[in-house]
Amino acid sequence: QVQLVESGGGLVQPGGSLRLTCATSGSIWSVYAMAWYRQAPGKQRELVARQTTGGSANYADSVKGRFTISRDNAKNTVYLQMNSLKPEDTAVYYCAFGLRFGARKLTDYDYWGQGTQVTVSS
Repeated sequence: QVQLVESGGGLVQPGGSLRLTCATSGSIWSVYAMAWYRQAPGKQRELVARQTTGGSANYADSVKGRFTISRDNAKNTVYLQMNSLKPEDTAVYYCAFGLRFGARKLTDYDYWGQGTQVTVSS
């Protein structure tokens, strides 16, 4: 059975950095899209960043230039480097894997992690 496990969240001051990691337990042959979503209290889950097998990445406007997504296909692991963090980045961050070509919408993803809390506060 495949499980995704996030790590790297925590409390950081504004302007600080964190690196999130999403590792896989179990066997997956290939993953088309790996993504990070986040959900703040009282808000809907939103896409932060997504990367496909070809390396193409897209980001939410609010994180462009500050966050970088990367993936290790051999390990089926995805990372999110978060720099210049702001209080509005505070949320639970989830990783998601979409196996099928074209996976883009939230409902297209086949596996989800349990989430890791990121809190940006002084």
